[in-house]
Amino acid sequence: MSDMQAPSDFGRVDEDGTVWVRTADGERNVGQVPDATPDEAMAFYTRRYENLAAEIGLLESRVNAQAMSPEEARKAINGSRASVEQANAVGDLAALIERLGKIEELLPAQIEARKQVRAEQNAVTIAAKQAMVDEAEKLSTGNDWRGGVDRFRTLLEEWKALPRIDRTTDNDLWHRFSSARTAYTRRRKSHFSELNSRRDEVKSAKEQIIAEAEPLATSTDWGPTSGAFRDLMARWKAAGSARRSDDDALWARFRALQDQFFDSRTTAQSAMDGEQSENLAAKTALVDQVEKDLADVRDVEKAKSIHREFLSKFNELGHVPRTAMRDLDSRVRSLGDKVSSMEADEWRRTDPEARKRAEDTVALFQAQVDKLNRDVADAESKGDARKARDATKSLETYNAWLDQARETLKDFQQA
Repeated sequence: MSDMQAPSDFGRVDEDGTVWVRTADGERNVGQVPDATPDEAMAFYTRRYENLAAEIGLLESRVNAQAMSPEEARKAINGSRASVEQANAVGDLAALIERLGKIEELLPAQIEARKQVRAEQNAVTIAAKQAMVDEAEKLSTGNDWRGGVDRFRTLLEEWKALPRIDRTTDNDLWHRFSSARTAYTRRRKSHFSELNSRRDEVKSAKEQIIAEAEPLATSTDWGPTSGAFRDLMARWKAAGSARRSDDDALWARFRALQDQFFDSRTTAQSAMDGEQSENLAAKTALVDQVEKDLADVRDVEKAKSIHREFLSKFNELGHVPRTAMRDLDSRVRSLGDKVSSMEADEWRRTDPEARKRAEDTVALFQAQVDKLNRDVADAESKGDARKARDATKSLETYNAWLDQARETLKDFQQA
């Protein structure tokens, strides 16, 4: 419609009140307005035209802002075109059709742009899922029966949070992930089934040891009976572990029998108290010194050497009062646990395969965060609020994943 032409320039009103619109195909009757003047009738139908023009203007704005998908836009354009072609309105209908055509010309480029974005998102998602599959398959062959369960649960939640990709790739990756989880679960169930059977056997063996210890508890034949209790203790340790609740109860019974005998022996051998007190002081001082020595040691081999030398000296010292043994034994066990923990930490920090996976994961998520930062900056510079908002939301997700990956990598960088 020319800037100099009003909508009413494209129509007329008959004497009987019939309103006509002029089109390229000729005049078309658009209706009548009863009991209205010609100007009122014309104004009624030109308002209809103006409403159509406003709707198309809104559609133009939404398509230019990419506030709707190309598919939604095409459907809306077709609907508007049909409305214009059949409209009972007065105005430059041909100009509206032309505007719709220009809007439609924008769609191919938008479709291609969306395809590119989806392709990039798919690549990132595939890489993330592939990393999860690799980790799951690694876990499935391991024997971390506690940590593995928690890690598989975390991986599954992370998998669900990722978008789907093409059906073939997604199904293939999911099949590998699911198979790894199933294999791990079966091996874990088999392990605990065998463990329960062994624990039942251990329980029976320890009950037999207790039965043999009961008549010894009241013995006053100190030397042979002490040897018998040492043999029973060796068998107890060699038997292994029953279920925690059973093991604790069984140990309490066995230890009570031991305590009964050894307390009686201690009372009968009170003459040895002075020597045992000296031994206690020496052992306590030795434990105090080694606790200090190990406190600042970071080298595993040095810690092991200190611990071996300590055990040699500690075992050379004689008996201590029975009442002090438990506390002293607990401190000695803590020293062994500390050295064992240092060995385990050293192994984890020096595992090159796990370190490489951690570094690759950080690099992958860092690349995506960098890209999203550029997308946000580009969208903001173009005033594209929707695109900036979508990219910012994705950036938050990938920043969270990147932080987690960095924390994992940090464990390998503390060696």
